[in-house]
Amino acid sequence: MRALRLLGMGLGRTCADLIWPPRSLLSQNRVSCAGTMEYDLWRALDFLYAPGCNRCGMPIVEATSPDIQCPACIADPPVYNRARAALAYDDLSKPLVLNLKHGARKDGLRAYASWMLEAAPFVLEADQIVPIPLHWTRLWQRGYNQAAWLASSLAARSGGRYQPMLLHRHRRTPSQNGLSAGGRKRNVAGAFKVTERLDGQAILLVDDVMTTGATFNACAAALRKAGAALVDCVALARVVRPTAIEVPTPRLSRQLSIGAGVVDD
Repeated sequence: MRALRLLGMGLGRTCADLIWPPRSLLSQNRVSCAGTMEYDLWRALDFLYAPGCNRCGMPIVEATSPDIQCPACIADPPVYNRARAALAYDDLSKPLVLNLKHGARKDGLRAYASWMLEAAPFVLEADQIVPIPLHWTRLWQRGYNQAAWLASSLAARSGGRYQPMLLHRHRRTPSQNGLSAGGRKRNVAGAFKVTERLDGQAILLVDDVMTTGATFNACAAALRKAGAALVDCVALARVVRPTAIEVPTPRLSRQLSIGAGVVDD
């Protein structure tokens, strides 16, 4: 009976592929299996598996220790414990994110979950895997939450507990696009609430893109307030261009470039 069921599923997939041929995740070319891409394009993706900041995961070319931190995290430590991303958000990876976020394209989710797990092995330590939530009005408009799809796939891949209702965005926030790092931080401050006590638990936050980490920080603050002992974060992609922050000191203002990993007075 099981053999017949598997045969039926295989025939169903074959018929579906004939009617709707699987397309590459990064082009319009036909591929042999859904959720894949051409080898050359896969090789060209900038996977962020090399050493970087131990806190935020920003790549640091000259990293000499797994405990190294970037200047930004030293100057203003994040609320979360660790953050990682599978890919650099650039011209090549951008279609993956946009097709997921705005095109509701789910055929790459299994691959994305594998990439995220490889970038962030601490996924396996989480008691609960939680997506960054959308405000209910935005969820109603879009019809889905791409972060929830990623979190669910990551939980299935890792064997973790998927908990989409733990975190609630109780205040609708304007888009973060175009805002400075400080503006992003103010925009999402206090926008999230937790639905239950988390005393001593390890929580993993999941999102599609990490830019400055402001949203992860705001969520982590709410989770910490609810008693979480550990809050880690993982995204499918992150912005890796240098970001300058102003750090006031008694005599002067020093600019720290978290991308270059140097201090310019």
